[in-house]
Amino acid sequence: MQRFSDLDERQIMALAISTEDEDSRIYRGFAEGLRDRYPASAQVFDEMAAEEARHRAMLFELYREKFGEYLPLIRRQDVKGFIKHKPLWLKRPLGLDEVRNYAADMEYEAARFYRKAAETARDASIRELLVNLAEIEDSHESLAERLSETILTPEKRKAEDETQRRIFVLQYVQPGLAGLMDGSVSTLAPLFAAAFATHATWETFLVGLASAVGAGISMAFAEALSDDGSLTGRGAPWLRGLVCGAMTTVGGLGHTLPYLIPDFWTATAVAAAVVFAELGAISYIRHRFMDTTFLQAAFQVVVGGVLVFLAGILIGSS
Repeated sequence: MQRFSDLDERQIMALAISTEDEDSRIYRGFAEGLRDRYPASAQVFDEMAAEEARHRAMLFELYREKFGEYLPLIRRQDVKGFIKHKPLWLKRPLGLDEVRNYAADMEYEAARFYRKAAETARDASIRELLVNLAEIEDSHESLAERLSETILTPEKRKAEDETQRRIFVLQYVQPGLAGLMDGSVSTLAPLFAAAFATHATWETFLVGLASAVGAGISMAFAEALSDDGSLTGRGAPWLRGLVCGAMTTVGGLGHTLPYLIPDFWTATAVAAAVVFAELGAISYIRHRFMDTTFLQAAFQVVVGGVLVFLAGILIGSS
């Protein structure tokens, strides 16, 4: 890799041209990745890509005037100092916030590059163009805002926000809620059966820990293998599996940890309180994200949880 300070004007111009071309293609990639779910935002990135293409044309016109037709291949990765970005534009599906933050970082880096390049340019016309491009890159945020005002109307923004919410629910809330319910409910019976059978807090803790970890591993694999997300839009299977498995373990550990308290009845009272807190949290999440009334969600969750809770106590006491 070369140091930026070692580049001559011709190489700096070639680097600027390749950078603008690359940025334009990245914005096109963002537009294509967003088009199915967020068509209005995709149109904004189409406009941004066209703007970068115009910058490239301006640079290349001046380059040909100064240096001729031959354009050496110099890219970001050939020069020290540039930030190495992950190829987010290749990812599917794309998230709006992630893409917008990525684009903002690109514009900041481009403006910084043009200022540094202008400082080293000896030719007045080259220096003037680089300074102008730095100012344009600085103003790209306002350009994106203006494009959003004309293209991304409040109605379209609301529709895209609702799409983003549905994707969040599919990829994170649903697997997380399934795991939390399974971890909170399915581990109740073995935990309280062990508690009332032994009246030993440490042994009960070990049973609860084994149940929570085992259930977490089982649910992680079950969720990850349920579908690959290509048709359902539920995202990467490994991510859903990780979320589901982690929340299953958390749900099981919640009422297991109180059994680290040496006194059996104190530990049991705290564990029972945690159980009802967990069931309340599950009911709220179902109400918040699953369009279920809170009373209906609470009835469904609490009744099932209480039945499993009582089953564990009865089996352990027999």
